[in-house]
Amino acid sequence: MRVDVLPLPYHLRPMPLDRNQIAQRAALELRDGYYVNLGIGMPTLVANYVPAGMQVWLQSENGLLGMGPFPTDAEVDPDLINAGKQTVTGVPGHSFFSSADSFAMIRGGHIDLAILGAMEVSQEGDIANWMIPGKLVKGMGGAMDFVAGVKRVVVMMEHVNKKGESKIIPACTLPLTGRRCIDMVITELCVLEMDKSNPSKRRFMLKELAPGVTVEEVLAKTKAEILVPASVGTVSVGSAACS
Repeated sequence: MRVDVLPLPYHLRPMPLDRNQIAQRAALELRDGYYVNLGIGMPTLVANYVPAGMQVWLQSENGLLGMGPFPTDAEVDPDLINAGKQTVTGVPGHSFFSSADSFAMIRGGHIDLAILGAMEVSQEGDIANWMIPGKLVKGMGGAMDFVAGVKRVVVMMEHVNKKGESKIIPACTLPLTGRRCIDMVITELCVLEMDKSNPSKRRFMLKELAPGVTVEEVLAKTKAEILVPASVGTVSVGSAACS
């Protein structure tokens, strides 16, 4: 008897890079002395991969500067949480302040780098990440302030949605968070960096491929127009994901 095996939905298939490996790659964008905000969701994993010997001040918009890695069971302090209500740790010298002071830091241009999640990113660098019409919206969050006030914005996200449809598209279909504000996108397939050599026609450049991923696969799963150089690097991250 013949048995037809249906392919797994895209979101259940093994990813070339898992969430922790995407976070490891994003951590390579950190620089010593940076003040950095990590968005809710996948970006919070970056706190676990700050390079050894590097001093980075991770900021949370609920009023914390100096977040450390996620705590072990023995380290959990229920009063020490990030903006996503996850328990966190603090590095030596961490501080607490009001959310008004926190957003003054963001809006005043004092944050060097924001690493955010996204539902859609356009080929011009627009981002939609705060709501899906018709679904429950708990709040707008701080993403609109980040993309307007932070010096550099990196997006971590899955390349396609649960239906296998590209999330990197010619123009965002969801309500926008910001326009022409994204500098880099890191997905399970590749790293895309905005080419700003032609301000009138911004496009992402394919910078790195995940191990085992081809240029053709990236192009097939990307609706947006992207630039492909003659030579593309390979994402270098640890093979084992950390918990």
